[in-house]
Amino acid sequence: MLKKLLLAVAGTLATMTFAFAQVDVNKADQAALDSVKGIGPAKSKAILEERGKGEFKDWSDFEKRVKGIGGKNAVKLSEAGLQVNGKARDGAAAKTPETKPAGAKSADMKSAETKSAEAKKDVVKK
Repeated sequence: MLKKLLLAVAGTLATMTFAFAQVDVNKADQAALDSVKGIGPAKSKAILEERGKGEFKDWSDFEKRVKGIGGKNAVKLSEAGLQVNGKARDGAAAKTPETKPAGAKSADMKSAETKSAEAKKDVVKK
């Protein structure tokens, strides 16, 4: 039981770290590209096919060669952690960790607490 718990915690931490990592289109594999919010399997495949013809020189080259990537989409992808040759796209907001006031809880945390409380009530009723 303890091993399963430790494995679950380790997996969660690894996933969280991977989700916030910067991903360079000229170095990433399909799984890494898929991890960027806004890129799915079809788009990552298209990126890899175009990269097979030669590395992307810059964001402009990336936008021209990959169908469906325009200026607005490129900014969003850059903000989500995508890079071309180690550089974010001009106009993209710098990605910084969210900071919240002490004691503030995210909607996910509140939802989890609500579910936990409901589960406890179910156990008590039984």
